[in-house]
Amino acid sequence: MIEKNGKVLLLAYDQGFEHGPVDFDETNVDPTHIMQIAKNGCFTGVVFHEGVASRYYEKESGVPLIVKLNGKTSFYSDEPRSLQLCTVEKAVELGASGIGYTIYVGSKYEEEMMVEFSRIEDEAHAKGLTVIAWMYPRGSKVAGRESERDVVAYAARLGLELDADFVKVPYTGDVDSFSWVVRAAGKTGVLAQGGKKIEEAEFLNEADEIMKAGAMGMAVGRNIWQDKNPDTLSEKLSKIVFGS
Repeated sequence: MIEKNGKVLLLAYDQGFEHGPVDFDETNVDPTHIMQIAKNGCFTGVVFHEGVASRYYEKESGVPLIVKLNGKTSFYSDEPRSLQLCTVEKAVELGASGIGYTIYVGSKYEEEMMVEFSRIEDEAHAKGLTVIAWMYPRGSKVAGRESERDVVAYAARLGLELDADFVKVPYTGDVDSFSWVVRAAGKTGVLAQGGKKIEEAEFLNEADEIMKAGAMGMAVGRNIWQDKNPDTLSEKLSKIVFGS
């Protein structure tokens, strides 16, 4: 179970794979530090790739683990394409409560990723795992429109159609447009991505808008673990997400 009072707040740390160590400093380059933040009581799950999960995830922490099953490097310059790297079976061995998988909606490879996700979703649900689809609009068909209401709503709807329990999508910038994204996803829960580090006031205001739009929560990385006071900011964010 990755929910608390029907809401979700995930601490994401898959950036080392996707971006390389450019996002890290002397402190947050160490996954032990991320695991410590995850244990502060504000998060309902932590997102790791297989290698980090196998070496740094602490099962005894009680923090649910989400294992990211696919990924690509920042050196990849063609149409975005991300294929499976870790099996559902291995995720279970690592103690995962759920799995994550990215589909680049609008890429010429989107069908390949959807077919692979569909198989993974069946396997994961059969093992009782929560399935989260990173539904990211990227590629030539959506260039310059990655955060538009109808594009993001389409991505969220695809997550519902593919039977994801949650979709992680970009925020569209205002309550009205993101409310439509949430409606398009139906009974699939919408989680907004945290994105690049921004000023605290802007970040918390954005989180408030996301929750007012009806989202089930957020999956946040850099805005937490790049902060000078991650535990303090985590607590402020959790009050917005969980309403207490």
